[in-house]
Amino acid sequence: MKKCTFLMVTFMVLTFTSCNMEPVNELGTALQSKAVKDSEQVDDDVDLNDGTHCEVVRLMAGQHYEAGIITVDNDGQNLIITYTVNGDWTIYATHLSIIDCTAESFPMTNAGNPKIGQFEYSDTFADGVTEVVYMIPLDEVSATYCFAAHAEVTGPTGGETAWGEGKDFGGKSWAMYVEADLSDCDGGGLGYG
Repeated sequence: MKKCTFLMVTFMVLTFTSCNMEPVNELGTALQSKAVKDSEQVDDDVDLNDGTHCEVVRLMAGQHYEAGIITVDNDGQNLIITYTVNGDWTIYATHLSIIDCTAESFPMTNAGNPKIGQFEYSDTFADGVTEVVYMIPLDEVSATYCFAAHAEVTGPTGGETAWGEGKDFGGKSWAMYVEADLSDCDGGGLGYG
């Protein structure tokens, strides 16, 4: 009887102490690292854009983990694309390509996957960083532009490939890109314009 009681108490202690609660910020789960189990989906109903940025998309690591966000802003002279990771994640490399959606295509392999090594912008960070900012002069950005934002990150699950959440490239990988319109980003981001 004592053995049974001890096992029940141990089970209850382990059950109650294994749960943890995390605060939710004003962007909902947008800035919280969230592991998505097979039976769960990332909450697509969360409004990531609180009006301070032209565009905000999730930075998805390993297809199932929300590692951070990518924001797009306009300071009147540049389109500013910023990768920001949650506290549990670190960026070790980034690759960014921005094209005219109506006239160009991303560098692609024959299998329909993006060639990140040929993206126009890239950086590596030996010690890892939590934020990376790219400033693209507005005169180099078309009215209807697309961008593909890739990162190599490390977090609670180890090293992962990450993409800015958007449309599927349609190749044999889960790579994604974002379609945007410059008129939606007319200098209103960052309080400019």
